[in-house]
Amino acid sequence: MGTAGVKCLKITSPSIFSRRILPSTFRAAAPGYVKTRLFSTAEGDSPSPEPVSLATPPKPLPQQARVVVCGGGVVGLSVAYHLAERGWTDVVVLEQGKVTCGTTWHSVGLVSTMKATRTDMAMTRYSADLYKQWEAEGEGVGWKQCGSLNVARTLDRMIHLKRQHAVAKTMGVESQVVTPAEIQDICPVLRVDDLQGGLWIPGDGALTAPDVAMVFSRKAKAKGVQVIEDVGVEKVITENGRVSKVVTSAGNIKCEYFVNSAGLWSRELGKRTDPRRVNVPLHACEHYYLVTKPITGTNPLMPVIRDYDGYVYFREWNGGLLGGGFEPSPKPCFHQGPPDKFEFQLLQEDWDHFQVLLTEILHRVPAMETAEIRQLVNGPESFTPDSRWLLGETAEVANYFVATGMNSSGIAGAGGVGKQVADWIIDGRPSLNMWAYDIRRFIGHHNNKRFLRDRMQESFPATAVLKYPREEYTTGRKLRCSPLHTRQEVAGAVFGETMAYERAMYFKLDDDDSPENEDRRMWTYTKPMWFEAAQEEYWACKERVCLMDMSSFAKFELEGVDGYSSASEEVVDFLQKLCSNDIDVDIGTIVHTGMQNKYGGFENDTTIARLDHNHFYMICPATQQSRAWTWLARHMPQDGSVHLRDVTSMFSGINIIGPHAQQLLADVSDISTSRSDFRPMSCKKIDVGSASGVWAMRLTHTGEDGFILYIPSEYALHVYDILMSAGKDYGVRNAGYYALRHLRIENFFAYWGLDLDDRTTPMECGRGYRVKFDKGDFIGKAALEQQRDHGVNKRFVHFQLEDYDVNLDLWPWGGEPIYRNGRNAGLTTTCGFGFALDSMVCLGFVRDFDDKGVEQILKNSNDFVMKDAKYEIDIAGTRFPAKPSIYTPKQNVTYVDPSFIPAPQKV
Repeated sequence: MGTAGVKCLKITSPSIFSRRILPSTFRAAAPGYVKTRLFSTAEGDSPSPEPVSLATPPKPLPQQARVVVCGGGVVGLSVAYHLAERGWTDVVVLEQGKVTCGTTWHSVGLVSTMKATRTDMAMTRYSADLYKQWEAEGEGVGWKQCGSLNVARTLDRMIHLKRQHAVAKTMGVESQVVTPAEIQDICPVLRVDDLQGGLWIPGDGALTAPDVAMVFSRKAKAKGVQVIEDVGVEKVITENGRVSKVVTSAGNIKCEYFVNSAGLWSRELGKRTDPRRVNVPLHACEHYYLVTKPITGTNPLMPVIRDYDGYVYFREWNGGLLGGGFEPSPKPCFHQGPPDKFEFQLLQEDWDHFQVLLTEILHRVPAMETAEIRQLVNGPESFTPDSRWLLGETAEVANYFVATGMNSSGIAGAGGVGKQVADWIIDGRPSLNMWAYDIRRFIGHHNNKRFLRDRMQESFPATAVLKYPREEYTTGRKLRCSPLHTRQEVAGAVFGETMAYERAMYFKLDDDDSPENEDRRMWTYTKPMWFEAAQEEYWACKERVCLMDMSSFAKFELEGVDGYSSASEEVVDFLQKLCSNDIDVDIGTIVHTGMQNKYGGFENDTTIARLDHNHFYMICPATQQSRAWTWLARHMPQDGSVHLRDVTSMFSGINIIGPHAQQLLADVSDISTSRSDFRPMSCKKIDVGSASGVWAMRLTHTGEDGFILYIPSEYALHVYDILMSAGKDYGVRNAGYYALRHLRIENFFAYWGLDLDDRTTPMECGRGYRVKFDKGDFIGKAALEQQRDHGVNKRFVHFQLEDYDVNLDLWPWGGEPIYRNGRNAGLTTTCGFGFALDSMVCLGFVRDFDDKGVEQILKNSNDFVMKDAKYEIDIAGTRFPAKPSIYTPKQNVTYVDPSFIPAPQKV
């Protein structure tokens, strides 16, 4: 495709930034940078010569600071400002060039509060409110409250917008679902004949990004923060696993905390940590937008338009229009790392590449066909593997924080991100649940350069492309595979990926590829194509026996230096301090426990088996591999008396689920599996077939009877084949994670990262019976005692939807508003069809909000949930009646895992 599609457009100026984009305050701050420079990303090219700077002489570098922030963009300056706002003024911001010289200066300045999750909305709304306040105070950030119009070409996009609208209402964010005719009234320049509708957010707006950064800088400096330009960070030195010193081009600074807000340079900066490098997984991509000369009749308060079914967005810009987007086939750049001196620079124009966006721009705004184009802008932006920000303390180094990877939404997120990271540093945790953005959600593999470059093909367009619930990425796959992967693939497995580990989600049925099923979709807001397959696997787990590959679960061994000596208690003492349940149990006993933080929240939800006197085996959800390791490692005895090993790849896991699991394992092993000889929540080291050293544990993480076998990986294939062969007489079959999910949701079993987080306590999710207050001191004990005696903030509830048709109605997928007696009472967490209950099941937390939205203490949470309460769950604007329960509902089953049955709890 050539440039024929742009023949009617006229380019009239080589640079918009010298006269139009840079605000007056920004030009005053960087008068030496009045000419935009272009930079080629071809290997071997060098940046243009550095322009003459008229800046004042650099400030002397302090020898010590409490916090050093690397990066003078809008996010780094926001972190510094928010630290100063809370009284931490001994802060130094280091910028290798000039403030805003990286990507902030060419930001288009869009601020939208309508995001994917409630946490997203909370942070962007905080940003918007802050910018509005500054504009009202005369700070001059260029804020104009023009509103946003998010339009939908497809029914699925409309469902997505209605889901966002439903959540926004619970937060008091004003929004309105609008028809194509109403869209035309709000913004007459738009073509609307192919639209299904849209979402109007009148409180949104746009501003001038460099001016916002300058206000952050000025206000931070007024409180004592030092912002020093022309000083690059060369290395971060650590001692005993903590930040100690920053080596710069102008000398060294001792510090307690370091914040990597280096934007495009963040990954390279992470590699400069000594002795252990920090992984900051992001990669740069080219990001295009064009700006026109003034167009007669353009309304200065034209709303920001997002037409993401066409990958594009628009805003008014100085009487003309600015249009850009996120094309489906992006161009990654700076694969070898950005050059140090890429300051106030752009990349080369590529009209051929921009054509796909230009076509959509002209389609949506026909008036632009006759507009004169001032410039096509190609500015690099950094993106992360899952298109979410990188925030928080790193797994590798204590007190090393990141605030980067903003995925082209830095200005919208800067205020909220700065506040959360500042809270994180000062208080030890943010004020919101930030797990979706926590850098510990990744492992080292995600920092691989080739993986990152490949993943950009999905991460970059993910800003615009509709992402369905549970939809999987397709790039960077088949990297961590269990020994059973090939067997499962042949058996028809459809795989998903967690922490780069391939997991069978379900196994295809014989007729899945038949013509009558060709219109059914894997990813959808309604009944998915895998429903019947998961249903068959579910009932096989209930009635016969299934094998499920659980190898992806994170696995750790903790052992004392004296090994199995009966005189050693180091590991027991260590775990007793970290765990809220009693870990000092008989050898061969399994304990399900939380590891609480000082607020009582779950830092880890884990299963621990005592293998010997001073030897324990720990199993955690796969997503906790980095987080759990970090929590354990940072609380280890300093005398080295406890050894911690990550054995995730050393052991494969096979879950044997169902009423015939007991006899099947007996047939292939050398032990009695009767319940009297092999009781629930116990473990034994056994032989299976010709394989030795297999740890068998009587639990399944589903609520059904069965066993998990943790097998030395070299034996896994042999054990699987033996079980499949011996299980033929019992109707054995494979099962995937969708069946496990439906089993555990129906059985009211919460999972960390999906239902539980570091702000949820055992008392709030019905697990107070697992907290042993009489065992001695442990982290979080005081907070849990407070809740036990005075009440909780929320309560975990099991809901069954009523008047609901699983075949016709939209499905709940998590994040749906819960209403109690017509008032907002929380959100669902995870949802799935309960086949034994024959109803759609939603799990979620119920709260009591007052008229101002402030959460109230529930002194008797059982009564609040169950008495005089009528519930509804809102799915994209339709409210369905819901039947609540605080215990696992009765089913027609013969067995329920005893670890799932809570003792009566009155909180």
